[in-house]
Amino acid sequence: MSHIPPESSKVLEIYLLIAQYPMLASPIRRQMRQELFRRGIITPERFEQEIKEHAIQSQQREGVPAKSEPDERWDIRYHRIRRTLTDFYFAYNLPVDLLHSIIDNLLAGIPNREEIPAELTLRFNPELAPLEMVLRQAEEYESLPPDQLATVDHHLQELRVVLLKSLISDQLAFIRIAKQWFTTADFNYVVDHRIGTGKVGGKAAGMLLAYKILQNTAPQIFDQVVLPRSYFVGADVFYDFLAINDVAFMDQKYKPMEQIRSEYPMIQEQYSQARFPEEIADRLREILEEVGRRPLIVRSSSLLEDNFGTSFAGKYQSHFCPNQGTPKENLRDLTLAIRRTYASVYSPDALMYRKRMDLLDYDERMAILLQEVQGERHQQMYFPTVAGVAFSTSPMVWNPRLKREQGFVRLVLGLGTRAVERMANDYPRMVNLSHPQLRPEVTRKAIRYYSQHHVDLLDLDHNQMVTQPLEAVLGPDFAPLRWIASVDDGDTIRPPLSPGLNLDPGKLVLTFEGLLQRSDFVPLMKTILSSLAEQYQLPVDVEFTLSLTPADGKPALAFHLLQCRPQKQWGAEGPLQPLPTGLQDEDRVFLCTRMVPQGHVSQIEYLVYVDPEAYFRLQAPHDFAEVARLVGLLNRALEGHTFVMLGPGRWGSTDHTQGVPVTYADIFNTRALIELASQKGGYASEPSYGTHFFQDLVESQIYPLAISLEEAGDFLNLDFLVQAKNRVAEFIPQESAARGCIRVVHVPGERPGWQLEIAMDGESGLGYLVRSGQQP
Repeated sequence: MSHIPPESSKVLEIYLLIAQYPMLASPIRRQMRQELFRRGIITPERFEQEIKEHAIQSQQREGVPAKSEPDERWDIRYHRIRRTLTDFYFAYNLPVDLLHSIIDNLLAGIPNREEIPAELTLRFNPELAPLEMVLRQAEEYESLPPDQLATVDHHLQELRVVLLKSLISDQLAFIRIAKQWFTTADFNYVVDHRIGTGKVGGKAAGMLLAYKILQNTAPQIFDQVVLPRSYFVGADVFYDFLAINDVAFMDQKYKPMEQIRSEYPMIQEQYSQARFPEEIADRLREILEEVGRRPLIVRSSSLLEDNFGTSFAGKYQSHFCPNQGTPKENLRDLTLAIRRTYASVYSPDALMYRKRMDLLDYDERMAILLQEVQGERHQQMYFPTVAGVAFSTSPMVWNPRLKREQGFVRLVLGLGTRAVERMANDYPRMVNLSHPQLRPEVTRKAIRYYSQHHVDLLDLDHNQMVTQPLEAVLGPDFAPLRWIASVDDGDTIRPPLSPGLNLDPGKLVLTFEGLLQRSDFVPLMKTILSSLAEQYQLPVDVEFTLSLTPADGKPALAFHLLQCRPQKQWGAEGPLQPLPTGLQDEDRVFLCTRMVPQGHVSQIEYLVYVDPEAYFRLQAPHDFAEVARLVGLLNRALEGHTFVMLGPGRWGSTDHTQGVPVTYADIFNTRALIELASQKGGYASEPSYGTHFFQDLVESQIYPLAISLEEAGDFLNLDFLVQAKNRVAEFIPQESAARGCIRVVHVPGERPGWQLEIAMDGESGLGYLVRSGQQP
């Protein structure tokens, strides 16, 4: 343990190890002394002299006259000190493995060994014992015959729990499941692949647990499941890094939001220039030699990440390292990636998320999950054929035939960044596993428009991550082409019947129809998701890549497991109610009919409305960023009130021409985030679910809705929003072009005694006004 000096810890380990064999304690220590004498560590004469010296000193401390102590008391004192000195000298000078060999040899020489087993009773406190000792004891228990194993199962469970808490995660919900599946072989794997000390963090924990669950509960598909080569930078290294660099900004989480935002760039710069612990750098150098020129990814794995109810999805940074430079350059890039990930602990989004989830006071150390990037080389490009995120329960459906409980997948070609983030004018393939061919889009034009047009990949020649147009990546020489792409011939979108050299890459559309219709992908995903959800006793989401080995019939699939975490659901306030009917037109605020969740938001007091026309009339790029900043100010000013936000296009877009570029820190107090789409206005709303941004909304109980202003059935009461008194100046006194885009409507101020309600039944979402305390 950390409060015991290393030498004392080793002495304690030796003492407790010998205590497990009380009948062999004397011969064990006799052979220990023989090893000390044989190796010249101390002579027998000097050892005997030290025993007597320490015995006399102990008499003096106790006030016992040397010549008056009875012989039997002197013998007890002598042998106690001899035992202590034996353990002490052995601990300081010889490895514990040698002691294990001594014990094993003594046991092997006993004719009726079964009569003198290691004590089945656990004779030490695992919480206080050294990690190696706990692991060794667990190994011995696991090696017992079944009848003896049954008698120590309670001890073995305790040892596994201690190992889980020491090496992987101390989150109780995780431990409840993991203690059923982890064995000493798994703990040894973590120890062998861990760099430094400390737990490996939440992201690594979720990945390892999912792998163990599938190994034990889904043997029929487990040969298709691949765990990437992984290394773990322990969470304690984060504190070692802080200590040697004497970095500032340690108390960021308690500062005002504006100060957190303004200081974060300075933190990023300071961390990028900081030194790395030398012993950790040496181990990273060894890992780079082991992996050769395989690309790597540095992934955050904080202690809180991917926990039950708090995923921290997208809050911390991850960085790709193509790993194509010189050894010195590769080590520089790798340590820089780790330092940048460390700095993201203090990002505004991460800190506001922690505040929103009431985790601000928690010790948030950052571990690192270092993995080989899963993929294949295609010319100078490196990327996986398929990457995606899958949900065991679909949060929303676009057709009544779809079954939520059979799961949902977002698929992309290339690195998985486009599966978990919203990209401007780029769309993953969305699949409900109950009816994989039933798309949200129907027409040829819509299918092509709502598809992936760019690919994120690693350019090995230039040693960097890049984004390339689809036609620059795919061609007739791409072996898995027929499983992932279709051809737009101007009339229909069809399979590439004969992908010859005359195939025009510009006509390719990523549909993944071949994968969905003519491979085992759908049943494979259903099995994986259902197996994990059953053991978690909660819905889960999984990030993965897929390798396809082409064949004449079905392609051979390899499922590369990258991440698994519990999937939080929206909590309806009471039983699901049908949408109200018989409303007056002036009492209907909005109606949306596409991809609506289930739930209800009551007693809404404020609406924050970003006027699309005013927003898109802005000229300077900084004005768009200023709109996002002002939305963030309103988010904080309205804390404690129930409010919703409406705005054009995609909330959270990185491209301000697609929507207001807010982050989680700007919107986490709202109860609903409503996106307005208009073909005439040129701004669209693409469903965000499955993305990190979507995960934020779910965990914060924020309902995402989309209103298509020209869609039959959708409706927005613009008269109510525009004619109501704009109260934005009460919260943002200073006039600006950005403020001119925003309207703040106080519902009770417009309709005294009334409030806004939102009802969502999974097919439609209705915002309506109702008298306080009444239902229509």
